[in-house]
Formats: sequence, C-alpha cells, structure tokens
Amino acid sequence: MWYAKSAEQGDAHGPYMFGFCYYYGQGVTEDKKESVKWYTKSAEQGEAMAQFQLGCAYFSGDGITRDYKESVKWYTKSAEQGFANAQYNLGDLYFRGEGVAKDEKEVVKWYTKSSEQGFPQAKEALEKLKSK
Repeated sequence: MWYAKSAEQGDAHGPYMFGFCYYYGQGVTEDKKESVKWYTKSAEQGEAMAQFQLGCAYFSGDGITRDYKESVKWYTKSAEQGFANAQYNLGDLYFRGEGVAKDEKEVVKWYTKSSEQGFPQAKEALEKLKSK
C-alpha cells in the first residue's frame, strides 16, 4: 500500500493516512489500536491532522486507554498549528475542565480561533458564552 511506503520513507502524512485506513477499515481490516499506532507516528512528526485524531482517540478511548490529559496535549499541538477542529475541541475541554482546569479565557481564545476559520460549532459556542 502506498501509505505504508510513504510512512517508511519518513513522510508525516503517509502514516496519518495509513492510520485513517485502519480506523475506518479502508483497504485493510478495521483495527483501532493499529490506527492509533500510525496516528502517533504521524503526530510525532508534526502532522496536525494526526495530532487531532490522536487527541480524539485519547478523549474517546477508541483504540487506546482514555486519557483526557493526553487528549489536551495532542489537541494543543494541532490547535497551535491552526487546525480549527482541534481549536474547538480544546476550547471544549477547557470549558468542561477535562484534562485541564476550567479556564474561561482559554475557552474564549480557542473558540475564537476556531470560529475565525469558519468552524460553525465554535461560532455557536461563542454566541452561547456571550449570551450568559
């Protein structure tokens, strides 16, 4: 498979795509643990989408033990690269105090960054915060 060859050559996007294939069972047998392995390899190389997916996996416990602090770690890495979904999810964790202390300033910061990129859930969340 091309993604495996890409991963072997050190490309950060290849392992992400390979993880995606394992997660959804596209061209390979679905295997969430194997998916997390490939997402991790890609995330450690700085791939924002893989960092986001790894954050999701740690949040949900899908293919790995649930760990909100690890989720925050990976969402933060992705969010700092400008990935809107990660920015929103990170804001949500600050809102609920999962893996981090509740912090309204951080909530507004991350929801705003996500909203500025057109992420509709972030815009809605900001409007709800302002209406309180």
